[in-house]
Amino acid sequence: MQQPHGATDLACLFEFLRRLYEEQLPFNRVLGLVVRSLGEKQVQVAIPMQACLVGNPRYGILHGGVISAVVDAAGGLAVTAGILNQLVGQPMDQIARKVARISTIDLRVDYLRPGKGTEFLATGVIMRTGSKVAVTRMELHSDAGVLIAVGTGTYIVG
Repeated sequence: MQQPHGATDLACLFEFLRRLYEEQLPFNRVLGLVVRSLGEKQVQVAIPMQACLVGNPRYGILHGGVISAVVDAAGGLAVTAGILNQLVGQPMDQIARKVARISTIDLRVDYLRPGKGTEFLATGVIMRTGSKVAVTRMELHSDAGVLIAVGTGTYIVG
C-alpha cells in the first residue's frame, strides 16, 4: 500500500484513499472503479459498463457478482473515509496499518432490477461506527437514476 509523504491532514488522507481504491486495488482496476466523492459520512463510486462485466449476454446486463463487489467497495470506502477523519495528525505508518485492517465481515445485497446502463453509481453511507465494527448502507443506481440494488455491510475496524 503506497503511502502519502509527510502531511496527514484530511484532504491528503482522502487523496491517499482515492488512489488506493482506484489505482492500487487490482479488482477495482478490473471494474474500472472511479471515486466520485469522498466525505466523512458518505461516498460515491462509479463503474462504466464493460463487456467483461456482463452476466447475461442475451440481455447485456451487469453480473450480480459485479453488483455486489461495487456495493461492497462503496461500503468499505465509506467506513475507511470515516475512520480517516479520526486519524488526522497521526503518523502515516499507523494510519496505513489501521486502513489495511479494515475488511468486510458481513454483506447483504438485495437485487431490485437488472443492471442496465452505460455507467453505474454506488453510494455508501455510514450508519454506525463502534470500536470494533462499522455498519453501512449502500445503493447502486444506473446512469438513468434507476435503483438496481441496495446493500448493508458490516466491516471490522478495530
